[in-house]
Amino acid sequence: MDVLSVAGLLIGLGAILGGNVLEGGHLGSLLNGPALIIVVGGSLGATLLQSSVPAFLRALKIVGWVARPPAHDLTATIQKVVSWSQVARREGLLGLEGLTETEPDMFARKGLQLLVDGNEPETIRNTLEVELSAREQRDMASAKVFEAMGGYSPTIGIIGAVLGLIHVMGNLADPSKLGPGIATAFVATVYGVGLANLVLLPIGNKLKGVIHAQTQYREMLLQGILGIAEGENPMNIELRLRGYLE
Repeated sequence: MDVLSVAGLLIGLGAILGGNVLEGGHLGSLLNGPALIIVVGGSLGATLLQSSVPAFLRALKIVGWVARPPAHDLTATIQKVVSWSQVARREGLLGLEGLTETEPDMFARKGLQLLVDGNEPETIRNTLEVELSAREQRDMASAKVFEAMGGYSPTIGIIGAVLGLIHVMGNLADPSKLGPGIATAFVATVYGVGLANLVLLPIGNKLKGVIHAQTQYREMLLQGILGIAEGENPMNIELRLRGYLE
């Protein structure tokens, strides 16, 4: 569980709602169904218009990484790669064949299979770099779905406020309805700006950080696998990979 993500959301919401109460406001004044429909529905519609189906579906799948990012123990991974290199030096590259069936990480498994098949280091590099780049681009496109929604949300909130004011102007003959009507109209702006800056944009940026960490993890695996393919000493491979711990 990523404690900072949960704490950040709770602190942000608590500060805004708590400040509203301290100023004499009521939480009930911030509840407005039509404004919520306008902001959420409008932002979602605009985001769907600009997104591809695979990117949007992927975004829904990886949003859980905000609270539970994929865990990669880099130190343990380095030791694992070093053990692979030791097996390769003792038994040859074919000695790694049994490991390809038990390795849970698909990227590492693919690299091991390329080693076992006797591919040249340059071929291994090109193959794994293509997959690494494709994965990063796919996940980044999904993270940008939340960024896009966060960009549209404030503007849609303003549209909601304007729609509310239009409704208020239709009741100018009754001054008693002007104050509450204007207050309700501006709730849409609060929803739009709050949703963007407290939820959507932070989610997008958090996902980018997680994706970057995963890319670094795969780059480390790539360097280790290339070291094995080139027949490097296990100690040299370990020293190279420890640079990723800095």
